[in-house]
Amino acid sequence: MARIKLTLPDHCDFETQLTVRISEINYGGHLGNDAVLSLAHEARVQFFNSLGYTEFDVAGSGIVLADAVVVYRAEAFHGNTLTARLAADDFNPYGFDLFYQLTNAADGREVARIKTGIVFFNYTTRAIAPIPAPFLASLGRTPSTEETPA
Repeated sequence: MARIKLTLPDHCDFETQLTVRISEINYGGHLGNDAVLSLAHEARVQFFNSLGYTEFDVAGSGIVLADAVVVYRAEAFHGNTLTARLAADDFNPYGFDLFYQLTNAADGREVARIKTGIVFFNYTTRAIAPIPAPFLASLGRTPSTEETPA
């Protein structure tokens, strides 16, 4: 069976600490696979908040997730503190990929790698929207021809 490989970008745009809650533990006694995306969601909310945005208002546009990939690397347990490192990369005219690395803060073991495809969305017109220039600027990027809608 072929395994998914997820290569992380070399840079980090945001870092936070997350604690594994009892509700995230499965019958195997460790962090459940379904809970990993919830932890990624919490880290993503904190990332946007650190830039002065919310998921519903990123310089006038909201976001939707187009896809998600999770690669599990090690167990995590109730009470563990995880370091979440996020990196925005692979920008296009309407979005980007957000990469996450979860590691155990106590011993540095990598718990999971995650990628979510982010698409900007106008919730009023129910249509995709161009990537907001102020968002790119908040990450120190300027729109390139690949990031400019045709």
